[in-house]
Amino acid sequence: MGLSQFSLDGRIALVTGASSGIGRGVAKGLAKAGATIIAAARRLDRLEELVTEIETDGGRALAVRVDVTDKVSIETALDRAESSFGVVDIVINNAGVGAPEPFLNIDDENFDNTMNTNFKGVWYIAQEAARRMAGAKKPGSIINIASMLGIRALSGYTAYCSSKGAVLQLTRCMALDLGRYGIRVNAIAPGWFVTEMNEDYLGSEEGQAYLSQTPARRAGEVEELVGPIVMLASEAGSFVNGAVLPVDGAHSVALI
Repeated sequence: MGLSQFSLDGRIALVTGASSGIGRGVAKGLAKAGATIIAAARRLDRLEELVTEIETDGGRALAVRVDVTDKVSIETALDRAESSFGVVDIVINNAGVGAPEPFLNIDDENFDNTMNTNFKGVWYIAQEAARRMAGAKKPGSIINIASMLGIRALSGYTAYCSSKGAVLQLTRCMALDLGRYGIRVNAIAPGWFVTEMNEDYLGSEEGQAYLSQTPARRAGEVEELVGPIVMLASEAGSFVNGAVLPVDGAHSVALI
């Protein structure tokens, strides 16, 4: 098959949380692999900047405002995607939040916001997109961005770890339920990557000292997530289903 199996030409990819960080980088990477990008997030101005960048590089993209906790917002965004380009057949569930707090300090607002965004948001997006793929008899790939903290635990991150652990089990169950429709479902479990959520900590003296103790001795670069995601989204990963792929520089296997 050669390298052509990694091509995403003719594919339509929805990327949530595309206004910054991992989502923005992944959207640009998928566009370079040939996919048409549906860039989704709440900050439309940033999405429009991303669309301009993709189009300037010769790609195709559409900005859609989406709140992943709002089903109407999701349906409207997918309707726009379909009217512009067709049925989405790649979904990157990347939108997420993190508000670290010790377990005894987590209030209902913090807990609900974390679970609603990180878990229910993934559920809502995936379910609506999969219904449309199945209805159109169009195979596809859903990739949920989880975390190494869904595999391992970290003090002070109870709600976040719980939400990402739930995403991993959701991924496995979805893979079993959706395989009959030709829809593969996998998860990426990133380690530490610099994003708006953690850049202050990772850039601090304490954060740098922490990273120096990890196996890779550094944070990951967003570009290092693009290759694994393209593999899972493309025909190169055609027999990979229900898998959780850590992209963390061996952090999740180290006792640190």
